[in-house]
Amino acid sequence: MKLRYSKTSPYVRKVLMVMIEKGLQGRIELVPTDAWSPETDLPNQNPLGKVPTLVLEDGTALYDSPVICEYLDSLGGGSTLFPPAGPARWSALKLQALADGLCDAAISRRLELARPEGERSQKWADRQRAAMERAVAAMEAELPALSGPVTIGSLAVLATLGYLDFRWSSEDWRARAPGVARWFAEASSRESFLATEPPK
Repeated sequence: MKLRYSKTSPYVRKVLMVMIEKGLQGRIELVPTDAWSPETDLPNQNPLGKVPTLVLEDGTALYDSPVICEYLDSLGGGSTLFPPAGPARWSALKLQALADGLCDAAISRRLELARPEGERSQKWADRQRAAMERAVAAMEAELPALSGPVTIGSLAVLATLGYLDFRWSSEDWRARAPGVARWFAEASSRESFLATEPPK
């Protein structure tokens, strides 16, 4: 299998964390990919032109990160990261959706603020910031689920909060979610998190 990836993508980091948690490192070739390059062949495998994209041995391509993560969970050993049908599964999937949505808002805001000043919409950027703040506050309310067994939800939250520290370190998410901050301080010592730190 081949994983088309970028080291700075929080969605990729989540996939890499699942790969490590499931002991699949030796089965997946990592292929650095610049999805923004006009010369990239990535759309041949993923029409959306995004990473992560997982190319299976038969040439089938899987995307996006929730699909790839569930596929990897079905292959590897160890504890199941996607619980079976029932309340625990919905809780894990809800956390993953919350974390991915926070990433969506953080990335959208960053791209908007990178536009030339005359093309920039401060209103749109402010809307994304508000979504980010609400998502962090919602994570605080989900602390009991975060504090339970490791799931795709808790791994997604780890990857997302790592992205906030990476790209939005000037904004203190920890002040909005002190319980999550305490959880993060402990959970961020996981091997899968430490091994996937983006470049400085």
